[in-house]
Amino acid sequence: MTASLHCAGIRKSLGGRAVLSDLDLAIKAGEVVSLLGPSGSGKTTLLRSIAGLVDPEKGTITLGDRVVWSEKAVVPPEKRRIGMVFQDYALWPHMTVAGNLSFGLRSQRLPEQEVATRVGHALEVTRLSPYRERYPAELSGGQQQRVAIARCLAARPALMLFDEPLSNLDAALREDMRIEMMELVRREAATVIYVTHDQAEAMAVSDRIAVMRDGRIAQFDTPRAIYERPADCFVAGFIGGFSVVPGMVRDGMFSVRGGGADSVRTPGAASGEAMLVVRPEDARPADAHPGNRLQGKVLSSAFQGRCWRLAVELGPQRVRLDWPEAPPVGTPLAFSLPPERCIVLTA
Repeated sequence: MTASLHCAGIRKSLGGRAVLSDLDLAIKAGEVVSLLGPSGSGKTTLLRSIAGLVDPEKGTITLGDRVVWSEKAVVPPEKRRIGMVFQDYALWPHMTVAGNLSFGLRSQRLPEQEVATRVGHALEVTRLSPYRERYPAELSGGQQQRVAIARCLAARPALMLFDEPLSNLDAALREDMRIEMMELVRREAATVIYVTHDQAEAMAVSDRIAVMRDGRIAQFDTPRAIYERPADCFVAGFIGGFSVVPGMVRDGMFSVRGGGADSVRTPGAASGEAMLVVRPEDARPADAHPGNRLQGKVLSSAFQGRCWRLAVELGPQRVRLDWPEAPPVGTPLAFSLPPERCIVLTA
């Protein structure tokens, strides 16, 4: 049975520094939400507070219709019906892979057939069936993390918490595991909170993303809305490798601070200091949008498979652009931006 989650006014300090600052978060039953942000933004502290491993100083945490933490009442972690996959595997070293998966299920007094079915399915999904009789010390770090994921999936709790669950896997397996893991989670209609530093991973798994900064939520919306309409310069700079260029808007035209580039049309943008958001994939040849032409100098290039990722000096700034070829370093580069893709934020 899945459950909604509501955190209200959560406050937590560590070493005299505010880690969570009156944070509010409401997640619907069956929703997959990612917590995304830089190190120190409070993601893991919030996750551990929900799990019951850390006690906040103020606020309430409600799972379904039951308050699991408040200043007056605390439900122990083992009674919250929450499953968690840690960054460090937290496996029983004296139990086999199958034993690690079945231990928690048997403690719930589930029928042996149900235990066997859940363990077998979780092992198959995580590609661990050949290792079911091995011990954690006989596995690689990536395999141990997969055991931790399988253990959480087998328990099928109402709320699942994932703290960087795929960080130890290689790129190809990581993508396959992510797809298979989320297919199972969604099939079970579980509520999921997924902590990651990987913007692409958050975009791929989430119904909504909470972008965190300094213990607060800077923006909470769908992946597409955050990508298309970042709330502020921090979100824009953190999501998707965007470049944020400072400048000035006058009469609907944005000029790069420090000069060295042409202007960009920004209809509807208020006059004054502003920041232009440049998405790498929006770069076009200079003649594609003559009224939105910018001039820079190539600093470096890196092959990305479908294109080259260029670092281009634009006035005093460095921007990232996707380009069909790799001009020599130091070469002037003129490019344009589609007017409908130009996002201007207040400085």
